[in-house]
Amino acid sequence: MGRPLTVQVLLDTHAFLWWLGGNLRLSGAARRAIEDNTNTIFVSAASAWEITTKHRIGRLAQAEAVARDVTGSIAGQGFEELAITVDDAARAGRLPGLHRDPFDRVLIAQALARGLAIVSVDRTFDGYGVHRLW
Repeated sequence: MGRPLTVQVLLDTHAFLWWLGGNLRLSGAARRAIEDNTNTIFVSAASAWEITTKHRIGRLAQAEAVARDVTGSIAGQGFEELAITVDDAARAGRLPGLHRDPFDRVLIAQALARGLAIVSVDRTFDGYGVHRLW
């Protein structure tokens, strides 16, 4: 029998929060990919920025514990942090206008640059040619 196929996965912000909260809206395929300890699961700095920003303005009140310690929340799950590079930012800025959310545009740029699958319910990602798990 061969080695298991490993996948490098980038979590969209909602997928990360849903995973942490045990939210049943997370699809079975997404849950299996995250649970598979042969996969590398990334959480982008863009998600940290989004969580803390939205919590500060009152749009993610339920994410207070995560907003207080995003790094600890990532590490506590055994996930990897994914920094935003200047190339990521420039690539996000050059993407066509299908998606207007700047956080998601960075995630798309990062996934494209690194060949990562994105766990997201957002079908708009499909228009960019990223592999979306859901």
